[in-house]
Amino acid sequence: MAFYEHVVITRPDISPAQVDSFVEELSGFLKEKGATIGKTEYWGLRNLAYPIKKQRKGHYSLINIDGPAEAIHELERRQRLSEDVMRYMTIRVEELTDEPSPVLSRKERRRD
Repeated sequence: MAFYEHVVITRPDISPAQVDSFVEELSGFLKEKGATIGKTEYWGLRNLAYPIKKQRKGHYSLINIDGPAEAIHELERRQRLSEDVMRYMTIRVEELTDEPSPVLSRKERRRD
């Protein structure tokens, strides 16, 4: 099995609780397909670099996945069909870390 980092941007008009439940649904689907989920992070409602579907903001979420390629292909197919997903990107990585992502660590440094 391979390691993947999956980032998904969802519509800004849904609540953070709905985003969490959406990520939980994705995690459950991946577990059914034989994948294991590492960490999941919610990066918050952030500005987009350019408008997507006339929206200037989106909810960002990160999922670390250890699973087969077939599960990733089916996950991406489902996200293409979902109305809540604006963009997604899956990257294959050499290893998964349990440390906070650079996005979250930057937020924590700002708070300090």
